[in-house]
Amino acid sequence: MTEARDLALAVFAANGRLVSAGNELVAPLGLTSAWWQVLAALRYAPVPLATASIARAMGLSRQAVQRIVDLLEAQQLVAFAPNPQHRRAKLVTLTAAGQAAVAAAEQAAAPIDRAIADQIGADRLRDAAATLHALVAVISAQFDPLDASPSPPAKDHAS
Repeated sequence: MTEARDLALAVFAANGRLVSAGNELVAPLGLTSAWWQVLAALRYAPVPLATASIARAMGLSRQAVQRIVDLLEAQQLVAFAPNPQHRRAKLVTLTAAGQAAVAAAEQAAAPIDRAIADQIGADRLRDAAATLHALVAVISAQFDPLDASPSPPAKDHAS
């Protein structure tokens, strides 16, 4: 097996475990991993995002993210704002309830975050994040050359 294939399989396994663990952690908060991912994408974005931008950042389809955003709006966790760059693609913003939900989810995840950091180490985690950002850039260059800019480096979001 090649190193690239081994990494891909490890990413698939990690993603599956992250999603299932996330669902367990945030279920008591009335959230799912998918909802948490969208809320977190909004929390850490420097500006409000359109649904398509959230989808691109998460590697998901715009339609899938739109369904989640619509559900989050129904729960009053996000709101839509006019987008000066595009009349139809509204910007998605966190409400106060959405900010509280993200904070609660991060608090629920704090023990596992600490365990991961303690057992793997900050340097290895930074290297892993950099490797995954590079992986995304290579795949993007192959499948969507117009959108092949590298992902921004991960911010340190201590819980």
